[in-house]
Amino acid sequence: MKLSVRFAGLTAIAALLATACAPQTSGNSSSDKDEKTGALRVWLFQEVGNTPKEKVVDSVVADFEKAHKGTEVKVEYIPIETRAQRVKAAFNDPASAPDVMEYGNTDTAGYVKDGGLLDVTKDFGDWSEAKDTDPTAKQSVTVDGKMYGAPFYVGVRALYYRTDVFEELGLKPPKTMDELASTARAIRAAKPDLYGLVVGGAYTYGAMPFVWANGGELANGKGGSYASGIDSPEAQKGIEAYTSLFGDDNCPAAKCAGMGGNDTVSAFAAGKAGMAIGGDFSHTAVEAGKVKGKYAVVPLPGVKSGSIAPAFAGGNNIGVLKSTSHRTLAVELMEQLASKKTQTELFGAMGFLPTFTDVRQQVATEEPFVKPFVQTLSAGTKFVPASPAWAQIDSSLVLPTMFQEVIAGKKDVPAASEAAAKKMNTAFGSAG
Repeated sequence: MKLSVRFAGLTAIAALLATACAPQTSGNSSSDKDEKTGALRVWLFQEVGNTPKEKVVDSVVADFEKAHKGTEVKVEYIPIETRAQRVKAAFNDPASAPDVMEYGNTDTAGYVKDGGLLDVTKDFGDWSEAKDTDPTAKQSVTVDGKMYGAPFYVGVRALYYRTDVFEELGLKPPKTMDELASTARAIRAAKPDLYGLVVGGAYTYGAMPFVWANGGELANGKGGSYASGIDSPEAQKGIEAYTSLFGDDNCPAAKCAGMGGNDTVSAFAAGKAGMAIGGDFSHTAVEAGKVKGKYAVVPLPGVKSGSIAPAFAGGNNIGVLKSTSHRTLAVELMEQLASKKTQTELFGAMGFLPTFTDVRQQVATEEPFVKPFVQTLSAGTKFVPASPAWAQIDSSLVLPTMFQEVIAGKKDVPAASEAAAKKMNTAFGSAG
């Protein structure tokens, strides 16, 4: 999936405060109830520096409860890393399941196959704000022509770097991946208390640009039929480039092999690294850290000078669980959480890029920090295979295991990537 960003002129945000209420349109939930009062449970992801997000959500909840007497919304923030286990348990036990939940756009196909998400195709079509949804963001909630949620935000990653460190050492932002590596090592050599470029062995989407920039792919195929491409010569070259950054001359394996994306952003925000690969959604956490006022962001460079490494087209969605006994209320709450008003406020609070084209045009003209992320989006992004197998591949840590085996010296790149490819192909085969 490629996220397109259209900035052909500035358009006003119309009806920003509107939060259209969609009526119940079908009885396709697994519950035979559609209660109009009572408690609604919501699961949202716990972010690095989550307080601003909580404030926005609290405001949405307060307005919703005020408009629906006798209704109480209970929000729980769950760790992203353990979402697979939590969601699987929720699908198996409706009594403990939320009514509404945030989920990663890579999880859509798997959750639909598991029968956990409610078909909201008609509701989405009747929602007045939906017409302005980015088509590719809309695709992230679509499986076999049906819709299973509302896009919440889009996200890509770029290169954060310490302007004070670069100025002191006479460095310039790297223009190639080779320069990225040499710059990282130069920082580490001059300042041994810093990671040059903080990287993580469990940071899949920080690693994948290295694979994609070298011509590799996660998998090849379409229409539900995929074969792993992670063991191709091009992919192996990218794996080698990324794993070579784990060492005492940049980011020691003993400390960095187990790091995930949030860990690397936290390290940079705390002033422990010269560079980090972070998302537009990491902006608030970095601003709240020790490096505030001492950093800048540029697109992550590709192999050739001046090129931009393909980034993962990330983002999250908001969906309703099929087991809800509050279908009408849950769908309306989903729409209010994903509304233009909420997305605008979340951009201001967390830096999340809106999924509505008109809203994104507006915020991009107002906030300079958006520019490198927009450039990255415009340069072309990558997505995971549109297969329910991806949820299994992701939750079973196939790629982090591959990176960590290389980092630890347990396997060389060809052996580790071939083992990962075998696991991926088994998952693709089981998905049909």
